[in-house]
Amino acid sequence: MKYCSLIALLFLFSCGNKEDILLPKSDVTIVSDVVDHSPIYIFFRAKGKDTLAEVNRKNSIISTNWILNIDKRLPLRLVIPEVMKLQEKKRNEVAHKNELAENYYSYADSIGKNMGFLPFTKVYYTIGEPAGGYMIIRFKKRNDLVLVDGKEIQKKELVSYVYSIAHVVQPRIFLVFDKNMSYEEYIQTKILVRKLDSFNNNVPEEFIY
Repeated sequence: MKYCSLIALLFLFSCGNKEDILLPKSDVTIVSDVVDHSPIYIFFRAKGKDTLAEVNRKNSIISTNWILNIDKRLPLRLVIPEVMKLQEKKRNEVAHKNELAENYYSYADSIGKNMGFLPFTKVYYTIGEPAGGYMIIRFKKRNDLVLVDGKEIQKKELVSYVYSIAHVVQPRIFLVFDKNMSYEEYIQTKILVRKLDSFNNNVPEEFIY
């Protein structure tokens, strides 16, 4: 595996062939190093007018930390179902299960000038709409406005707005992402609102709709 100087293009050399993945970019460092890890790749493929997501996990070891290298051009409707399959396989493992092993998304960290990593081990995804009775936050494709229980808020102000609300009982948070949003926009949004993960000591559940 080799990284170019712009750290936005990841090369995978396999059987003498070179394949590339365009990584999302961010100017925020979350995790800068992950040891004892296995790489998993989700490639962008074009077949005629169709876009496909192709998974390569042949080098993954179930007991290690998993790093998912996903092409930023893929839409969530193709990415998340594959991520869910990978999560299920690891969560259901019995013989070689490692409770300390984490899952990370990789991205190009323009601050650290290296690879950055966003943990998502505790995230549970659902394809579809959430039920009512919770704080529901909706993110639309290429839109700086976010709907919080129907009220429009600037995305950059979302975290401070949520923490400013005087709740009698802190609600569970459900994040709803546009299924046609690009993976890059998803990662950048997740990094921006990551402080919501500790809002009520529960990582928000995520829905793709």
